[in-house]
Parts: sequence; C-alpha cells; structure tokens
Amino acid sequence: MPRVLRVSSRNARFQQWESLLSNRGKRQRAREFVVQGVRPITLAEYGWRFRALIYDGGRPLSGWADRMLGGVDAVRVAMSPGLLAELGEKTEDSPELVAVVEMPDDDLDRITAGPMAAERFLGLVLDRPASPGNLGSIIRSADAFGADGVIVAGHAADVYDPRTVRASTGSLFALPVVRCPSYRDVAAWVAAQRAQGCPIVLAGTDEHGDLDVFDFDFTRPTLLLVGNEAAGLSSAWRDLCDHTVRIPMTGAASSLNAANAATAVLYEIARQRILAGRSPSGRRPAGPIRTAPG
Repeated sequence: MPRVLRVSSRNARFQQWESLLSNRGKRQRAREFVVQGVRPITLAEYGWRFRALIYDGGRPLSGWADRMLGGVDAVRVAMSPGLLAELGEKTEDSPELVAVVEMPDDDLDRITAGPMAAERFLGLVLDRPASPGNLGSIIRSADAFGADGVIVAGHAADVYDPRTVRASTGSLFALPVVRCPSYRDVAAWVAAQRAQGCPIVLAGTDEHGDLDVFDFDFTRPTLLLVGNEAAGLSSAWRDLCDHTVRIPMTGAASSLNAANAATAVLYEIARQRILAGRSPSGRRPAGPIRTAPG
C-alpha cells in the first residue's frame, strides 16, 4: 500500500514541487515535473513512472481520482485546497489531482524506425523551438497525424515546462519526445536507421523550399525538420536536408507560426499516406481515457 503524506503548510516538500513549475534547472536536477489535468495524468499512466499523486484532502473525490490513487504506485499526498490550487496553477478552485512524474531518458532509440516501420515511419525534428506553447501544440499535432516521435534539438523551450505539457493536452505521453543537444547526434541516428533498412528522407520546411508540400512524396519514411519561430532552420540542419519543402502562400503573410506550419505539413503527410493506403503510424493507442464527471 503506498504511503500517504499530509501537507497543509508551505514546507520544504511543497516548495520543492512548487519550484518544478518555474525552474527548469530544478526540474532537470530532480528529473521530475508536474502534470496537471485529467487527460495528461491519465495518459501518463501508460508507461510513465509516477513519483507522487497529490490530491485535495478536504473533499470527496471522483471515481477517476479514486482509481488513480488506488492503481498507481506512487507516494500519495493529501494537501490543503489552497496549496493544491497553487500547484495546479488555478486562480480559483483547486484541482482534484496533480501528479509529479519522472522524466524518461533522452534516448533517440526510444523512437522506433527499424525495418518493420520502414514504409510508414514519420519523425519530426524541431530546431530550437522558443515557445513552450508552440512546442506543446506541435507535439499534439504530431500525435494527431501519426508521427512516431519528436526530437527537440538545440537550445530550446523545455519539453517539461508546464506550459508545454498543457499545450500538448496529453500527447507528450502518447509518443516519444526526445531532447537532443546537437544535429550531429540526429545525423548519426539517421545513418544507423538507414543501415538497418529504414531509408529515411530528411525534408526541411522553408518558405523558399524546392517544392510545394503537395508535390513532394511524403509516402516514403520521412523525418520532417521544422525551424525556429524567428530564424527558421539553422545552416547545419539545412545541410542535412535531402530536400526542402514550402507551404504555398497567397496572402500578404510570407510565413506561418511554427506550430501552424508544422500542423499544415503533417496534415499533408497524413493525407498522402491515407490515399496511398498506408497507415500514418504503427503506434498503438495509449489506452482508453477515463475522465472525471462533469
């Protein structure tokens, strides 16, 4: 039976969890982060390690919260509503439940691209995304359109920032998202996948790309590269690309927000693959989502 702690004051343990909301360095040193919301917490149950489940000790809980508390191996913490509202970043009512979850290793081999996935592989590289909201939205789109994994490269917004986690609406827990410091690591990983029988094509997005997205063959195993919101792809990433593609524009705007651009290209990839009779992804659903009533 997991042990139960009671927290009713801003003690050291509470302050440690509170710091995870805003301090990237402390998240990284502790290798844990805060997860808020029914859907993200439920999806995290499939394959992620929980360190604590923090609940409102002053009110009856829903069947969903009871199930989580009874089924997840983690420290259970009964907390006062006011403190829990701070961890949930709520200005009024406190949430039922907040989770503290362990970060997985940043291992590119978490992304499967071997011979069995050769025909349908789709990966996404994000070059130095600066906005946590954009990062989370792109992860959500990658999940929706069947990507096998997302690589976040360079000095970027934090994958485990609460704003990123919220914007992903749980998709962070549904597909591998791996942080990678250098393009060299990705290049070596791609070379290894090709040697194992997955002929990955690297396609970079660029407003001056070689082809319109509609004219590029995305039915091949593809690693899509999306640049920084302000600067686009760096020269190192451009040099790695086998091809560059552009989204046709007819209005005054010359480019799209990074999240919108990534979503538009991912939709086109899914469209082509569906028409070609290929499943966009071999990933299995994470499992049913049981939500709280109301």
